[in-house]
Amino acid sequence: MSASRGRIWTGVIRVAPYDRDHTVAIRAAISVGVPLFVLWAMGRLDLSIYASFGAFASLYGRTDPIGDRVRMQAAAGAVLVTAMLIGTATSVAQLAAPWAIVVVSAVASVVTLLAYSAQWHPPGALFIVFAAGATASVPADATRLIDVLAVGLAAVVFSILITLVYEAVSARGLPRLARTKNRIAVGAVATEMAVTVAVATLLGGIAGLLLLDSHWYWAMVGAVAAVSGPHVKARIIRGLQRLIGTALGVLVAAAILALGVPPLGVILIAVGLQATAELFVGRNYAIAMIFITPLALLMVQLAAPTTVGVLLSDRLGETLIGIVAGTAVAVVSAFVRSRRAAR
Repeated sequence: MSASRGRIWTGVIRVAPYDRDHTVAIRAAISVGVPLFVLWAMGRLDLSIYASFGAFASLYGRTDPIGDRVRMQAAAGAVLVTAMLIGTATSVAQLAAPWAIVVVSAVASVVTLLAYSAQWHPPGALFIVFAAGATASVPADATRLIDVLAVGLAAVVFSILITLVYEAVSARGLPRLARTKNRIAVGAVATEMAVTVAVATLLGGIAGLLLLDSHWYWAMVGAVAAVSGPHVKARIIRGLQRLIGTALGVLVAAAILALGVPPLGVILIAVGLQATAELFVGRNYAIAMIFITPLALLMVQLAAPTTVGVLLSDRLGETLIGIVAGTAVAVVSAFVRSRRAAR
């Protein structure tokens, strides 16, 4: 037992070697930064959250050949925009929070199957759950759906253009968009993953709503992180890394928010956080979360300002709730799988 715990903690603190991570960091910083600067110049930072989620398309296919990367970013971008539209529609319809949680859980389950079949990297539905849940929590009317579509799609297209330009400059020529990845069949493994994600996000979201009420979608994101990974040990490691990184990231966010930085300064800080997070996300998830956490909080605060104390405590509390829920589901899922195999 102690040896197993030792291996888990070794996995938590292990930092993988550097692998040209700066290239992804530069692309991500430009993809996130430019749309935010444009919205700031237009006086429409209330739309910043939609631009930020659209720019997440740039994070897909970081090490894949350029043809696969562009296709993956286009597909993930379309799904991110769709998730934002679904989340915004639930807000417009004024669905009660429990029903919004059910909708986001369903989206998470479907996207898990899609990501598996299309071999997305990063895999799973974490970004999509964040996008759908956050937009469902932002008050909106019907006209906001047009804003989401316009701003979200513009951010996705800009991200893909940055990917193409960066590749062309690096290769000193127009990239060839050859396909090397094909879809794979959805079988029992993928189906089990989708069910696990649905149960974990639903449990995490409901628990987060009952215990802390606001920002319940952070519990859903934490639950998705805790059920990500090929086996239960990897899932426990991922959950611990997210919890540790979030706790440290909340302290960083508290320091930033205490400075009372004006919006333009917040954007500059957010761009720096995005770039730094990408330097570590493939090497150690806990370190990356130290930068991702204040980035997420700044995004939410730009779009829908709230009391800083509540924002910080909710982030930490909801993350803990989600990780506990997700880890419990991951352990139960592994137990059921082992019993089934034994039969």
